[in-house]
Amino acid sequence: METMTNTGDATATAHEAATDETTAEETGRNANRSTTPESEGFKDFITSGWAERDERLPEARPQAAHAAVRRAKVSAEFPGQRLVIPAGDMKQRANDTDYPYRAHSAFAHLTGWGSDSEPGAVLVLEPTGDAGHEATVYFRERAGRDSEEFYANPAIGEFWIGPRPSLAHVAADLQLGTRGIADFDAVVDSTDTATLVVREADPAITERIDHARLRFAAEEALSTNASDAPFSLEVNAEHEPDGDFARVLSELRLVKDDFEVAELRAAVDATERGFGEVLAELPRITSEVRGERVIEGVFATRARLDGNDVGYASIAAAGPHATILHWTRNDGPVVPGDLVLLDAGVEMDSYYTADITRTFPVNGTFSPVQRQVYEAVLEAADAAFRIVRPGIVFREIHAAAMAVIAKRTAEWGFLPVSAEESLQPENQFHRRYMVHGTSHHLGLDVHDCAQARRSMYLDGVLEAGMVFTIEPGLYFQADDLSVPEEFRGIGVRIEDDILVTADGAENLSAGIPRTADEVEAWVRGAQA
Repeated sequence: METMTNTGDATATAHEAATDETTAEETGRNANRSTTPESEGFKDFITSGWAERDERLPEARPQAAHAAVRRAKVSAEFPGQRLVIPAGDMKQRANDTDYPYRAHSAFAHLTGWGSDSEPGAVLVLEPTGDAGHEATVYFRERAGRDSEEFYANPAIGEFWIGPRPSLAHVAADLQLGTRGIADFDAVVDSTDTATLVVREADPAITERIDHARLRFAAEEALSTNASDAPFSLEVNAEHEPDGDFARVLSELRLVKDDFEVAELRAAVDATERGFGEVLAELPRITSEVRGERVIEGVFATRARLDGNDVGYASIAAAGPHATILHWTRNDGPVVPGDLVLLDAGVEMDSYYTADITRTFPVNGTFSPVQRQVYEAVLEAADAAFRIVRPGIVFREIHAAAMAVIAKRTAEWGFLPVSAEESLQPENQFHRRYMVHGTSHHLGLDVHDCAQARRSMYLDGVLEAGMVFTIEPGLYFQADDLSVPEEFRGIGVRIEDDILVTADGAENLSAGIPRTADEVEAWVRGAQA
């Protein structure tokens, strides 16, 4: 068997050769059914007679320049430290089948590599003498057609999964240095206690870095120049410097650049199309025993047509299922007279996702009590949106929505105290009917910037370029005896994606019907 050779780097390493020797068929997951011929005659035949590859290099993708700016900001935070940001590897679903691959969001943010990322890739920011960093992406380059990997490895062979990029291709596309994944061994070997890694991205790489830092720290402790290093001598333990690194990467995403805002707009537009297509399928949806699954499938089709996938598991909750906040089983019927709460978002190939919820009457008309609940939720959403502008504190958005929720549930007699009393921190009785928060940041992750400090998130001051949701709701579960019977089984949420502008805010999803009258007309119009 010939050793795989990187066309962008003529040196093939022993590590690469060893990896090639163990194809996916030989690992045991499907060796008992392999029929791949092993004769030299077959090998000669299948590895010959192929046309020359098209080696033209692509133009740099639009996000490459933005990713370079982000890397420069990270570099400035960690002068002199090696930074390791893995993309993550494939995740097993069952036996020899894996979940669809998605690179870690920090990797995507700092490289611009999205749905076409190579599994197992690693971005390394290597410190340079001028206090900056040199960025290199390490990944397993395609094998030559003269190698067994090409035809005998169903995990990464091009005969099985299609064309894969060369080092030169990715370097031109992302405007980054590239090297074969085997060269990453040298990075691990040179790891010191100042090296930082995104721990959650790839557990195997994190463990290698932990061991390398431990080894370095031990060697330093035995030397005459020993000094305390900021490293816990415990593999896979919490490591505070890594936590600080994750925090910086998360907070870097709080304010979106022009490219990110454009991608989020595109995600919202695609989501709007998906919602409309769901309404158009209502006759079929209501005829199926698992009508919620039809909703899920119709929306997923639009997500795959316009983007990479859905940004999160779609919530297609009909009737009393709408009172369950994260109902993703989606196995119930959709019955005329009930409401459907559809919480879904298209994720673009860049990984930026929308997150939108609309609640609509299956038959096109809200009942009086359904409309009463819906309009209270809309009032809360509008109250929250009205205060959004640079300079306010993020938590004020939630407070504005809760003032309405408390007011309405008190007026309806659902609370044991007045609205004003319920809003006191020691009470919060209205939260029985809305236990979730009103807003979260949105971007590469549906719940973006999750590792940012509380002082930068919930207690953070809004800036132009921030994008987040506003999503109040009211949920009266079917067995909730604290509300009149006619309210039980009704769940309503209205969720929009909001961009903070220089002097206020823009509702990116305002084009999707929001008022009760608009929603009724929308449902009826889809059936015309």
